[in-house]
Amino acid sequence: MSVARSAERLAVDGGRPVRATLLPYGRQSIDDADVAAVVEALRSDYLTTGPRVAEFERRFAETVGAPHAVAVSNGTAALHAIAAVLGVGPGDEVIVPALTFAATANCVVYQGAKPVFADVDPMTLLLDPVSVEARITPRTRAIIAVDYAGQPCDYARLRAIADARGLALAADGCHALGAREAGVPVGRIADLTAFSLHPVKHITTGEGGVVTTASGEKASALRRFRNHGIDSDHRERETRGSWQYNMVSLGYNYRLTDFQCALGMSQLHKLPDGLRRRREIARRYDGALDGLRGVHPIGVRPGVEHAYHLYVVRLDARCLDRGAAYRALRAEGIGVNVHYMPVHLHPYYRERFGTGPGLCPAAEAAYEEMLSLPMFPAMTEKDVDDVVTAVTKVARGLGR
Repeated sequence: MSVARSAERLAVDGGRPVRATLLPYGRQSIDDADVAAVVEALRSDYLTTGPRVAEFERRFAETVGAPHAVAVSNGTAALHAIAAVLGVGPGDEVIVPALTFAATANCVVYQGAKPVFADVDPMTLLLDPVSVEARITPRTRAIIAVDYAGQPCDYARLRAIADARGLALAADGCHALGAREAGVPVGRIADLTAFSLHPVKHITTGEGGVVTTASGEKASALRRFRNHGIDSDHRERETRGSWQYNMVSLGYNYRLTDFQCALGMSQLHKLPDGLRRRREIARRYDGALDGLRGVHPIGVRPGVEHAYHLYVVRLDARCLDRGAAYRALRAEGIGVNVHYMPVHLHPYYRERFGTGPGLCPAAEAAYEEMLSLPMFPAMTEKDVDDVVTAVTKVARGLGR
Protein backbone atom coordinates (compact mmCIF):
# COMPACT_ATOMS: atom_id res chain seq x y z
CA MET A 1 0.00 0.00 0.00
CA SER A 2 1.07 3.53 -0.61
CA VAL A 3 1.85 5.90 2.23
CA ALA A 4 -0.19 9.10 2.32
CA ARG A 5 1.90 12.23 1.88
CA SER A 6 -0.67 14.60 3.35
CA ALA A 7 -1.23 15.19 7.03
CA GLU A 8 -4.36 13.05 6.92
CA ARG A 9 -3.93 9.33 6.42
CA LEU A 10 -5.87 7.82 3.51
CA ALA A 11 -8.66 5.38 4.33
CA VAL A 12 -7.11 2.82 1.99
CA ASP A 13 -4.08 2.92 4.31
CA GLY A 14 -6.16 2.54 7.47
CA GLY A 15 -7.17 6.17 8.01
CA ARG A 16 -10.65 7.47 8.71
CA PRO A 17 -12.79 7.67 5.55
CA VAL A 18 -14.48 10.88 4.47
CA ARG A 19 -17.85 9.05 4.40
CA ALA A 20 -19.12 6.09 6.36
CA THR A 21 -21.44 4.96 3.53
CA LEU A 22 -20.68 4.86 -0.18
CA LEU A 23 -21.99 7.73 -2.32
CA PRO A 24 -22.83 6.23 -5.75
CA TYR A 25 -21.77 7.88 -9.00
CA GLY A 26 -25.44 8.10 -10.04
CA ARG A 27 -28.89 7.10 -8.89
CA GLN A 28 -32.57 7.64 -9.63
CA SER A 29 -34.76 10.22 -7.89
CA ILE A 30 -38.29 8.90 -7.19
CA ASP A 31 -40.88 10.86 -5.18
CA ASP A 32 -44.49 10.39 -4.11
CA ALA A 33 -45.82 11.92 -7.34
CA ASP A 34 -43.93 9.28 -9.34
CA VAL A 35 -45.31 6.49 -7.18
CA ALA A 36 -48.86 7.85 -7.46
CA ALA A 37 -48.60 8.06 -11.26
CA VAL A 38 -47.50 4.42 -11.50
CA VAL A 39 -50.18 3.22 -9.09
CA GLU A 40 -52.86 5.03 -11.10
CA ALA A 41 -51.61 3.31 -14.27
CA LEU A 42 -51.54 -0.09 -12.56
CA ARG A 43 -55.19 0.37 -11.59
CA SER A 44 -56.23 1.35 -15.11
CA ASP A 45 -57.43 -0.87 -17.96
CA TYR A 46 -54.01 -0.85 -19.65
CA LEU A 47 -50.67 -2.11 -18.42
CA THR A 48 -49.00 -2.11 -21.83
CA THR A 49 -49.66 -0.68 -25.31
CA GLY A 50 -52.12 1.81 -23.85
CA PRO A 51 -52.87 5.54 -23.97
CA ARG A 52 -49.99 6.56 -21.72
CA VAL A 53 -47.44 5.39 -24.28
CA ALA A 54 -48.69 7.83 -26.92
CA GLU A 55 -49.04 10.64 -24.38
CA PHE A 56 -45.50 10.09 -23.09
CA GLU A 57 -44.18 10.11 -26.66
CA ARG A 58 -45.97 13.39 -27.34
CA ARG A 59 -44.60 15.04 -24.22
CA PHE A 60 -41.08 13.73 -24.80
CA ALA A 61 -41.12 15.06 -28.38
CA GLU A 62 -42.22 18.46 -27.09
CA THR A 63 -39.42 18.44 -24.51
CA VAL A 64 -36.70 18.04 -27.14
CA GLY A 65 -38.45 19.96 -29.91
CA ALA A 66 -38.69 16.96 -32.23
CA PRO A 67 -41.71 16.22 -34.43
CA HIS A 68 -41.78 12.54 -33.46
CA ALA A 69 -40.76 10.39 -30.49
CA VAL A 70 -41.08 6.60 -30.31
CA ALA A 71 -40.80 4.84 -26.94
CA VAL A 72 -39.03 1.48 -26.72
CA SER A 73 -37.96 -0.92 -24.00
CA ASN A 74 -34.45 0.45 -23.35
CA GLY A 75 -31.67 2.57 -24.81
CA THR A 76 -30.10 -0.41 -26.55
CA ALA A 77 -33.42 -1.14 -28.28
CA ALA A 78 -33.48 2.52 -29.36
CA LEU A 79 -30.06 2.16 -30.97
CA HIS A 80 -30.99 -1.15 -32.59
CA ALA A 81 -34.18 0.40 -33.98
CA ILE A 82 -32.15 3.26 -35.47
CA ALA A 83 -29.74 0.88 -37.20
CA ALA A 84 -32.64 -1.16 -38.57
CA VAL A 85 -34.67 1.82 -39.81
CA LEU A 86 -31.57 3.21 -41.54
CA GLY A 87 -31.39 -0.05 -43.49
CA VAL A 88 -28.01 -1.06 -42.09
CA GLY A 89 -27.21 -4.63 -43.11
CA PRO A 90 -24.56 -7.15 -44.16
CA GLY A 91 -21.70 -5.57 -46.08
CA ASP A 92 -22.31 -2.12 -44.57
CA GLU A 93 -20.04 -0.17 -42.27
CA VAL A 94 -21.14 2.32 -39.63
CA ILE A 95 -18.71 4.71 -37.96
CA VAL A 96 -18.97 4.88 -34.17
CA PRO A 97 -16.70 6.41 -31.52
CA ALA A 98 -14.34 4.11 -29.69
CA LEU A 99 -15.17 5.70 -26.34
CA THR A 100 -18.75 4.73 -25.58
CA PHE A 101 -20.84 1.99 -24.01
CA ALA A 102 -20.76 -1.22 -26.04
CA ALA A 103 -24.42 -0.86 -27.14
CA THR A 104 -23.50 1.91 -29.60
CA ALA A 105 -21.42 -0.54 -31.60
CA ASN A 106 -23.48 -3.64 -30.81
CA CYS A 107 -26.53 -2.25 -32.61
CA VAL A 108 -24.52 -2.29 -35.84
CA VAL A 109 -23.47 -5.90 -35.28
CA TYR A 110 -27.10 -6.90 -34.58
CA GLN A 111 -27.82 -5.89 -38.19
CA GLY A 112 -24.98 -7.98 -39.59
CA ALA A 113 -22.85 -4.92 -40.38
CA LYS A 114 -19.41 -3.81 -39.25
CA PRO A 115 -18.78 -1.03 -36.72
CA VAL A 116 -15.77 1.08 -37.65
CA PHE A 117 -14.21 2.80 -34.66
CA ALA A 118 -13.22 6.45 -34.93
CA ASP A 119 -11.12 8.27 -32.35
CA VAL A 120 -12.22 11.05 -30.01
CA ASP A 121 -11.05 14.59 -29.40
CA PRO A 122 -8.55 14.38 -26.52
CA MET A 123 -9.99 17.43 -24.74
CA THR A 124 -13.73 16.74 -24.86
CA LEU A 125 -13.67 12.97 -25.57
CA LEU A 126 -16.33 13.54 -28.25
CA LEU A 127 -16.24 11.94 -31.69
CA ASP A 128 -13.45 13.55 -33.72
CA PRO A 129 -14.69 14.65 -37.18
CA VAL A 130 -11.17 14.34 -38.63
CA SER A 131 -10.98 10.71 -37.54
CA VAL A 132 -14.49 10.10 -38.90
CA GLU A 133 -13.58 11.41 -42.33
CA ALA A 134 -10.47 9.22 -42.42
CA ARG A 135 -12.57 6.10 -41.69
CA ILE A 136 -15.12 6.54 -44.49
CA THR A 137 -15.07 3.90 -47.24
CA PRO A 138 -17.45 3.02 -50.10
CA ARG A 139 -19.19 0.67 -47.64
CA THR A 140 -19.94 3.35 -45.05
CA ARG A 141 -23.69 3.81 -44.58
CA ALA A 142 -24.01 5.96 -41.47
CA ILE A 143 -22.30 7.78 -38.62
CA ILE A 144 -23.47 7.35 -35.03
CA ALA A 145 -22.20 10.18 -32.83
CA VAL A 146 -22.21 9.90 -29.04
CA ASP A 147 -22.89 12.92 -26.83
CA TYR A 148 -20.43 11.66 -24.25
CA ALA A 149 -21.04 12.64 -20.60
CA GLY A 150 -23.89 14.92 -21.68
CA GLN A 151 -22.47 17.44 -24.13
CA PRO A 152 -23.32 17.51 -27.84
CA CYS A 153 -20.80 16.58 -30.50
CA ASP A 154 -19.66 18.97 -33.22
CA TYR A 155 -22.74 18.31 -35.34
CA ALA A 156 -22.06 21.11 -37.80
CA ARG A 157 -18.87 19.38 -38.94
CA LEU A 158 -20.35 15.89 -38.73
CA ARG A 159 -23.37 16.96 -40.77
CA ALA A 160 -21.14 18.47 -43.43
CA ILE A 161 -19.21 15.20 -43.69
CA ALA A 162 -22.37 13.10 -43.78
CA ASP A 163 -24.11 15.25 -46.39
CA ALA A 164 -21.04 15.38 -48.62
CA ARG A 165 -20.87 11.56 -48.65
CA GLY A 166 -24.59 10.82 -48.66
CA LEU A 167 -24.52 9.24 -45.19
CA ALA A 168 -27.12 9.15 -42.45
CA LEU A 169 -26.19 10.93 -39.22
CA ALA A 170 -27.58 9.38 -36.04
CA ALA A 171 -26.96 10.34 -32.44
CA ASP A 172 -26.57 8.30 -29.29
CA GLY A 173 -27.97 10.96 -26.97
CA CYS A 174 -28.37 8.58 -24.03
CA HIS A 175 -26.23 10.90 -21.86
CA ALA A 176 -27.64 14.14 -23.16
CA LEU A 177 -31.36 14.66 -22.53
CA GLY A 178 -31.71 18.42 -22.05
CA ALA A 179 -28.41 19.33 -23.71
CA ARG A 180 -28.24 21.84 -26.56
CA GLU A 181 -25.82 22.86 -29.28
CA ALA A 182 -26.16 26.47 -30.44
CA GLY A 183 -29.58 26.52 -28.80
CA VAL A 184 -30.86 23.43 -30.62
CA PRO A 185 -31.80 20.52 -28.33
CA VAL A 186 -30.25 17.09 -28.65
CA GLY A 187 -33.03 15.08 -30.21
CA ARG A 188 -33.61 17.58 -33.00
CA ILE A 189 -30.10 17.75 -34.48
CA ALA A 190 -29.38 14.33 -36.00
CA ASP A 191 -31.58 12.33 -38.38
CA LEU A 192 -32.44 9.97 -35.52
CA THR A 193 -31.48 10.24 -31.85
CA ALA A 194 -31.52 7.52 -29.20
CA PHE A 195 -32.19 8.22 -25.52
CA SER A 196 -31.95 5.97 -22.49
CA LEU A 197 -34.34 6.04 -19.52
CA HIS A 198 -32.19 3.89 -17.24
CA PRO A 199 -32.28 4.82 -13.52
CA VAL A 200 -28.99 6.77 -13.61
CA LYS A 201 -30.10 8.93 -16.55
CA HIS A 202 -31.85 12.32 -16.40
CA ILE A 203 -35.31 10.76 -16.18
CA THR A 204 -36.19 7.11 -15.75
CA THR A 205 -38.91 4.62 -16.55
CA GLY A 206 -36.98 1.83 -14.78
CA GLU A 207 -35.69 0.56 -18.09
CA GLY A 208 -36.73 2.34 -21.25
CA GLY A 209 -35.65 4.26 -24.31
CA VAL A 210 -36.87 6.74 -26.90
CA VAL A 211 -35.98 7.52 -30.51
CA THR A 212 -36.70 11.01 -31.86
CA THR A 213 -36.82 12.02 -35.50
CA ALA A 214 -38.20 14.67 -37.84
CA SER A 215 -39.35 11.99 -40.30
CA GLY A 216 -42.91 10.69 -40.05
CA GLU A 217 -41.97 7.79 -42.30
CA LYS A 218 -39.11 6.76 -40.02
CA ALA A 219 -41.31 7.14 -36.94
CA SER A 220 -43.83 4.72 -38.45
CA ALA A 221 -41.03 2.28 -39.26
CA LEU A 222 -39.74 2.56 -35.69
CA ARG A 223 -43.19 1.74 -34.30
CA ARG A 224 -43.42 -1.34 -36.51
CA PHE A 225 -39.93 -2.42 -35.54
CA ARG A 226 -40.73 -2.28 -31.80
CA ASN A 227 -43.87 -4.38 -32.36
CA HIS A 228 -42.67 -7.46 -34.28
CA GLY A 229 -42.90 -5.63 -37.62
CA ILE A 230 -46.70 -5.53 -37.31
CA ASP A 231 -48.57 -2.61 -38.87
CA SER A 232 -50.80 -1.89 -35.83
CA ASP A 233 -50.77 -2.41 -32.09
CA HIS A 234 -53.41 -3.86 -29.77
CA ARG A 235 -54.90 -0.51 -28.73
CA GLU A 236 -55.21 0.67 -32.33
CA ARG A 237 -57.13 -2.50 -33.21
CA GLU A 238 -59.34 -2.13 -30.14
CA THR A 239 -60.12 1.47 -31.11
CA ARG A 240 -61.24 0.54 -34.61
CA GLY A 241 -62.95 -2.67 -33.51
CA SER A 242 -60.77 -4.99 -35.60
CA TRP A 243 -58.78 -8.11 -34.86
CA GLN A 244 -56.81 -8.17 -38.09
CA TYR A 245 -53.16 -7.19 -38.38
CA ASN A 246 -50.33 -7.74 -40.83
CA MET A 247 -46.66 -8.38 -40.19
CA VAL A 248 -45.02 -6.37 -42.95
CA SER A 249 -41.38 -6.54 -41.85
CA LEU A 250 -39.17 -8.28 -39.30
CA GLY A 251 -39.27 -6.61 -35.91
CA TYR A 252 -38.85 -7.26 -32.21
CA ASN A 253 -40.85 -6.97 -29.02
CA TYR A 254 -39.31 -3.70 -27.88
CA ARG A 255 -42.49 -2.14 -26.47
CA LEU A 256 -42.56 0.06 -23.37
CA THR A 257 -45.38 -0.42 -20.86
CA ASP A 258 -48.10 2.03 -19.89
CA PHE A 259 -47.07 2.11 -16.24
CA GLN A 260 -43.47 2.85 -17.24
CA CYS A 261 -44.70 5.70 -19.42
CA ALA A 262 -46.74 7.00 -16.47
CA LEU A 263 -43.49 7.17 -14.50
CA GLY A 264 -41.76 8.80 -17.46
CA MET A 265 -44.37 11.57 -17.72
CA SER A 266 -44.06 12.28 -14.00
CA GLN A 267 -40.28 12.38 -14.31
CA LEU A 268 -40.39 14.79 -17.25
CA HIS A 269 -41.83 17.44 -14.92
CA LYS A 270 -38.62 17.24 -12.88
CA LEU A 271 -36.20 17.44 -15.80
CA PRO A 272 -35.61 21.23 -15.70
CA ASP A 273 -34.83 21.21 -11.98
CA GLY A 274 -32.65 18.13 -12.39
CA LEU A 275 -30.63 19.75 -15.15
CA ARG A 276 -30.24 22.90 -13.09
CA ARG A 277 -28.93 20.91 -10.14
CA ARG A 278 -26.52 18.89 -12.26
CA ARG A 279 -25.06 22.10 -13.66
CA GLU A 280 -24.74 23.58 -10.17
CA ILE A 281 -22.81 20.52 -9.01
CA ALA A 282 -20.57 20.71 -12.08
CA ARG A 283 -19.78 24.37 -11.32
CA ARG A 284 -18.91 23.43 -7.74
CA TYR A 285 -16.59 20.71 -8.96
CA ASP A 286 -15.03 23.00 -11.56
CA GLY A 287 -14.22 25.64 -8.97
CA ALA A 288 -13.05 23.27 -6.26
CA LEU A 289 -10.80 21.21 -8.54
CA ASP A 290 -9.28 24.17 -10.37
CA GLY A 291 -5.57 24.11 -9.66
CA LEU A 292 -5.57 20.70 -7.94
CA ARG A 293 -2.43 19.04 -9.21
CA GLY A 294 -2.99 16.03 -11.45
CA VAL A 295 -6.82 16.32 -11.68
CA HIS A 296 -8.34 17.82 -14.84
CA PRO A 297 -12.03 17.90 -15.80
CA ILE A 298 -12.61 17.09 -19.47
CA GLY A 299 -13.18 20.07 -21.77
CA VAL A 300 -16.51 21.63 -22.67
CA ARG A 301 -17.14 22.88 -26.21
CA PRO A 302 -18.08 26.53 -26.60
CA GLY A 303 -21.72 27.15 -27.43
CA VAL A 304 -23.13 24.02 -25.79
CA GLU A 305 -25.45 23.54 -22.83
CA HIS A 306 -24.08 20.48 -21.07
CA ALA A 307 -26.53 18.01 -19.50
CA TYR A 308 -23.92 16.46 -17.17
CA HIS A 309 -25.03 12.87 -17.04
CA LEU A 310 -21.42 12.28 -16.00
CA TYR A 311 -18.74 14.50 -14.53
CA VAL A 312 -15.49 13.03 -15.82
CA VAL A 313 -11.99 13.96 -14.75
CA ARG A 314 -8.66 12.81 -16.10
CA LEU A 315 -5.83 12.03 -13.71
CA ASP A 316 -2.45 13.03 -15.09
CA ALA A 317 -0.51 9.76 -15.10
CA ARG A 318 2.68 11.67 -14.30
CA CYS A 319 1.15 12.67 -10.94
CA LEU A 320 -1.50 10.10 -10.09
CA ASP A 321 -2.10 6.44 -10.87
CA ARG A 322 -5.75 5.97 -11.87
CA GLY A 323 -6.05 2.48 -10.39
CA ALA A 324 -4.66 3.58 -7.04
CA ALA A 325 -6.86 6.69 -7.02
CA TYR A 326 -9.95 4.60 -7.81
CA ARG A 327 -9.29 2.25 -4.92
CA ALA A 328 -8.47 5.11 -2.56
CA LEU A 329 -11.60 7.08 -3.40
CA ARG A 330 -13.83 4.05 -2.99
CA ALA A 331 -12.23 3.49 0.41
CA GLU A 332 -13.11 7.10 1.28
CA GLY A 333 -16.77 6.34 0.52
CA ILE A 334 -16.89 7.98 -2.91
CA GLY A 335 -18.37 5.66 -5.57
CA VAL A 336 -16.28 6.74 -8.52
CA ASN A 337 -16.57 4.77 -11.73
CA VAL A 338 -14.91 4.53 -15.15
CA HIS A 339 -16.79 5.36 -18.40
CA TYR A 340 -15.61 3.61 -20.54
CA MET A 341 -13.17 1.00 -21.68
CA PRO A 342 -12.91 1.68 -25.45
CA VAL A 343 -15.19 -0.76 -27.23
CA HIS A 344 -12.53 -1.93 -29.66
CA LEU A 345 -10.48 -3.26 -26.73
CA HIS A 346 -13.21 -5.63 -25.52
CA PRO A 347 -12.41 -9.31 -26.21
CA TYR A 348 -15.47 -9.82 -28.45
CA TYR A 349 -14.45 -7.06 -30.84
CA ARG A 350 -10.80 -7.99 -30.81
CA GLU A 351 -11.62 -11.59 -31.69
CA ARG A 352 -14.40 -10.95 -34.22
CA PHE A 353 -13.17 -7.79 -35.95
CA GLY A 354 -9.42 -7.86 -35.29
CA THR A 355 -9.34 -4.58 -33.39
CA GLY A 356 -6.83 -3.81 -30.66
CA PRO A 357 -4.51 -1.28 -29.04
CA GLY A 358 -3.27 1.55 -31.24
CA LEU A 359 -6.45 1.84 -33.31
CA CYS A 360 -7.78 4.91 -31.46
CA PRO A 361 -4.91 6.36 -29.39
CA ALA A 362 -6.76 9.34 -27.92
CA ALA A 363 -9.57 7.14 -26.59
CA GLU A 364 -7.09 4.61 -25.26
CA ALA A 365 -5.04 7.28 -23.46
CA ALA A 366 -8.18 8.78 -21.93
CA TYR A 367 -9.34 5.40 -20.67
CA GLU A 368 -6.14 4.97 -18.66
CA GLU A 369 -6.68 8.29 -16.86
CA MET A 370 -10.43 8.81 -16.42
CA LEU A 371 -12.74 8.70 -13.44
CA SER A 372 -16.42 9.65 -13.17
CA LEU A 373 -17.28 11.52 -9.97
CA PRO A 374 -20.74 11.25 -8.37
CA MET A 375 -23.33 13.31 -10.27
CA PHE A 376 -27.08 13.18 -9.66
CA PRO A 377 -29.65 15.82 -8.68
CA ALA A 378 -30.44 14.45 -5.22
CA MET A 379 -26.87 15.06 -4.04
CA THR A 380 -26.81 17.39 -1.05
CA GLU A 381 -24.29 20.16 -0.49
CA LYS A 382 -22.60 17.88 2.02
CA ASP A 383 -22.39 15.13 -0.60
CA VAL A 384 -20.66 17.53 -2.98
CA ASP A 385 -18.33 18.72 -0.21
CA ASP A 386 -17.47 15.11 0.62
CA VAL A 387 -16.53 14.40 -3.00
CA VAL A 388 -14.32 17.49 -3.17
CA THR A 389 -12.72 16.67 0.19
CA ALA A 390 -12.01 13.09 -0.81
CA VAL A 391 -10.61 13.94 -4.26
CA THR A 392 -8.35 16.59 -2.73
CA LYS A 393 -7.25 14.23 0.03
CA VAL A 394 -6.44 11.42 -2.42
CA ALA A 395 -4.74 13.66 -4.97
CA ARG A 396 -2.47 15.08 -2.29
CA GLY A 397 -1.96 11.76 -0.58
CA LEU A 398 -1.05 9.78 -3.69
CA GLY A 399 0.49 12.54 -5.80
CA ARG A 400 4.01 12.06 -6.97
